[in-house]
Amino acid sequence: MNIRDSNGARSSDREYKPLEEYGIVGNLETVALIGRDGAIDWCCFPHVESPSIFARILDNQRGGHLTIQPTRSFEALQQYVDQTNVLQTHFQTATGQATMVDFMPVPEATQTEDDESHRTIYRKVTCNSGQINLNLEFEPRFEYARTVPAVERTRHGVGATGDGETIFLSSSAPLHVSDLGASASITLAEGETRWFVLGYTHEIPDRPTAHQEVLDEVIEYWQNWAHSCSEMDNCPIGGPWHDLAVRSALALKLLIHRETGAICAAPTTSLPEDIGGVRNWDYRYNWIRDSAFTVQALAKLGHLKEVREYFNLCLSHCSHGDPADIQPVYGLHGRDDLNEETLDHLSGYRDSAPVRIGNAAHDQQQLDVYGELIVGVYETASYGETITQQDWEVMQDIINYVCDAWQEPDVGIWEMRDEPQHFVYSKVMCWAALDRGLRIVDETEFEGPVERWRDVRKVIRETVLERGYSDSLNSFVRSFEDQNKLDSATLRIPIVDFLPADDPRMQGTIDAILDRLTTDDGLVDRYEGDDGLPGDEGAFVVSSFWLVNALALAGRTEEATTLFRSMCEYVSPLGLLAEEIDPHTGTQLGNFPQAFSQIGLINSVLSLEDSDANCEPRSEIPTFDAIAEKRASTTYTDTQAGDHQ
Repeated sequence: MNIRDSNGARSSDREYKPLEEYGIVGNLETVALIGRDGAIDWCCFPHVESPSIFARILDNQRGGHLTIQPTRSFEALQQYVDQTNVLQTHFQTATGQATMVDFMPVPEATQTEDDESHRTIYRKVTCNSGQINLNLEFEPRFEYARTVPAVERTRHGVGATGDGETIFLSSSAPLHVSDLGASASITLAEGETRWFVLGYTHEIPDRPTAHQEVLDEVIEYWQNWAHSCSEMDNCPIGGPWHDLAVRSALALKLLIHRETGAICAAPTTSLPEDIGGVRNWDYRYNWIRDSAFTVQALAKLGHLKEVREYFNLCLSHCSHGDPADIQPVYGLHGRDDLNEETLDHLSGYRDSAPVRIGNAAHDQQQLDVYGELIVGVYETASYGETITQQDWEVMQDIINYVCDAWQEPDVGIWEMRDEPQHFVYSKVMCWAALDRGLRIVDETEFEGPVERWRDVRKVIRETVLERGYSDSLNSFVRSFEDQNKLDSATLRIPIVDFLPADDPRMQGTIDAILDRLTTDDGLVDRYEGDDGLPGDEGAFVVSSFWLVNALALAGRTEEATTLFRSMCEYVSPLGLLAEEIDPHTGTQLGNFPQAFSQIGLINSVLSLEDSDANCEPRSEIPTFDAIAEKRASTTYTDTQAGDHQ
């Protein structure tokens, strides 16, 4: 039997779920993580960076959740409705089968721009065969589980109020109120359906026909948005990984805020890079670097609206104050004070403390950001956006700033919490800022101090080749100070056109990273050397995809394809990826899903298609369906499901 402790938390021997067992739904403002066992274990309202109302993923005793699952042992698997972010969870018990459909309305799909009805999670449960007994547990915990709200009956279900917030759970099922929340026991016969609707600040009556109309609209919205192609031969991702890349794009879209165009790096905070360690960060913010990578990937799949929004957002960040004040990361609504604090009352995922909110990286100097920003604006212009004279003046200020700032040390792309260094990748991206500025002058009627820019670009290039490349290692290195340390970010050197991928120095860098940073299974570490933090971390997913890209660009197509196939083994059955992979267990680590990782997957598919790397018979290449079939089902015993009878 489940019991509860004196703090009102359930005490059970249920373990934390692997990240691979979560799916996500969202409304382009926030995202909910839903486990294969039917539990919503993470959700923040009204926005993804708001305080949580469910946080069991960060503390399985106190965090709060909304769970609907069979009362006895069951098997469960998840899948998305084709080309949508509508999640299906299939339950199989000894007595019957049921499907639960989870989704959130999208304002553009449901004409709800002027109200808050899109701030809703719909859960539709249908018995497909036999009879199924279900248990519902509704235990919201506001303000990152600092507050146990008061729960009361309402006209259509129950409402929970605390800290000036209210959420409502509506259903025709009888909900029983307790000090901890609400619960229900439901029996469904074949063909019978029940709806459960969670509304933030508003209560939605139980109207199945209206709910179904919303579901139909949401499915139509996502299927219209998802990349499609009438002729696969002309599709940039027309090969065997087409559906996998489309699924990554759908995940990325959930991370883009509909009002601001800002892209959060991940919808979660403090999921650890090292189980039991302290490398736990809040990624619910807009990194300029990540955003640039995201729109570049989405643009190639035809999602130009996101490109336009990013273009405007970037120029907005650039135009506020001096270039030296541009931050690497902002809140999704432009907030710049992301002060970091710890939530000591939460135990953390699998006891990995501390749990953090905010991110101190907002106060760091990361010089590569200037390059990512200028390259991003240059590329968005190639998709039809117009750079105005005012835009160009802002960009000139940034490029002129880089002319001097490139000589300074920084903390680099990996946000080292240690002494600044002269990181090679930062220098390369400063070169890229100047290079793209010169290209804009060459390709438009805009003017600029081109002689100075050319001179500085030349000096940066010569300095990087002299001080950032090791003859003894036959490789580019991590920093001017660490001549014996490698950095996977240098794999991006040919992608920004600093050197061609078939240059001997890049070939040597690829080989060195294969030898020193890569496991036999193709997992790549970010870098060698200390970073100012205790403990270890997993292999970095996007670094593996960068290696795929570098190999493909260098003409080493067979190696690139083999590595990509290996990485596909770590993709979740729903096509999702966290930030890192534990090289010992193969499990996912870090915040989930991670935009960087999903972007890396898309760009690798594009690279393989461009290089005609599908050199194997297509029947031997893993498709998304083959990936989804693996590890897709989990069996939950009575103890895990909860003995509620």
